[in-house]
Amino acid sequence: MLQKKTVDDLKVQGKRVLVRCDFNVPLKDGVITDENRITAALPTIEKLIKDGGKVILCSHMGKPKGEPKPELSLAPVAVRLSELLGKEVVFAKDDNVVGENAKKAVAEMKDGDVVLLENTRYRKEETKNEENFSKELASLADIFVNDAFGTSHRAHCSTVGVTAFVEESAVGYLMEKEIAFLGNAVNNPVRPFVAILGGSKVSDKINVINNLLEKVDTLIIGGGMAYTFAVAQGGHVGESLLELDKVDYAREMIEKAKEKGVNFLLPVDTVITKEFKNDTEFKTVSTGEIPDGWMGLDIGEKTRALFADAIKGAKTVVWNGPMGVFEMENFAKGTKAIAEAMASIDATTIIGGGDSAAAVNQLGYGDKMTHISTGGGASLEFLEGKELPGVVAVDDK
Repeated sequence: MLQKKTVDDLKVQGKRVLVRCDFNVPLKDGVITDENRITAALPTIEKLIKDGGKVILCSHMGKPKGEPKPELSLAPVAVRLSELLGKEVVFAKDDNVVGENAKKAVAEMKDGDVVLLENTRYRKEETKNEENFSKELASLADIFVNDAFGTSHRAHCSTVGVTAFVEESAVGYLMEKEIAFLGNAVNNPVRPFVAILGGSKVSDKINVINNLLEKVDTLIIGGGMAYTFAVAQGGHVGESLLELDKVDYAREMIEKAKEKGVNFLLPVDTVITKEFKNDTEFKTVSTGEIPDGWMGLDIGEKTRALFADAIKGAKTVVWNGPMGVFEMENFAKGTKAIAEAMASIDATTIIGGGDSAAAVNQLGYGDKMTHISTGGGASLEFLEGKELPGVVAVDDK
């Protein structure tokens, strides 16, 4: 379990607390289109305000590649945060993040005040974890709190480097929750434990498949990566997504599952089409019998029933990656069937961020899941059994 200091272990009264959040939210014409990441950060921020800390927030947004890009400014986040917290969040607009505005704003803070710094990736040092920028960030604060699970798999100045130059560091509530759910699910699951992996590429999930085969009772594979497994079993997949260089690996994994006694489920039928668009002719064929000129875009009806049936008996389910092209209505049925099956059982259900989180929320099943991770890449590395730099760097209890 979590042996890291958490915000509950801190005495922050009168202290300056730098909080790394994940405010990397989607913007359209300067308007936030999905504020899940902002609301997820509120419990930690509210706790630190209540305890009389001077709360300095920082985050990245998008990929400005080390230069100021006005369209990637965190200004809109400051406005929305002020509304959600019911108090003014001072936006320290500085292209170099820790500049005159930031220093002045922090110097003028009273206990319980909140300041938001500009996009940390405006500085090229951020992603390289260079000491000078870590020191500048730390110079604003006494204590550092990392509550950005979504970037905890990256060793950056604002996630790792800064911890070396503050009095103490801890994880926020969101990080604590992510580590508890994902860590427990993988390392100490209530069984039967079912993992569902989808998405387009086997190569993205190689280590995940390998690690999970040591731990799960059932492993379900769908989405684009299932076609590589179909070919490994001697099937034909037409124009479907295929990673030829991973066919041998897929074969090895099927063998490993047998050795470990893991129930390894692959699609038995596939919804195919000739064109990658929603309003086009489609039909269902057996997996491994896709004719030339056709491509698979979703799992078929028999597969949906097979997968849902495997989920029904589970006590812990982890899902990462959609079953098909869920953005297109005609090819969202597989993803929807998984969400429905998970929503209807009495079990710990965990969605590993990224596309699966978007799909579940879009299909309206978000509130039926035990936990939806805020970090796609970070949760994948967790499922691989890796230690996350942003977690490791924080003080132990």
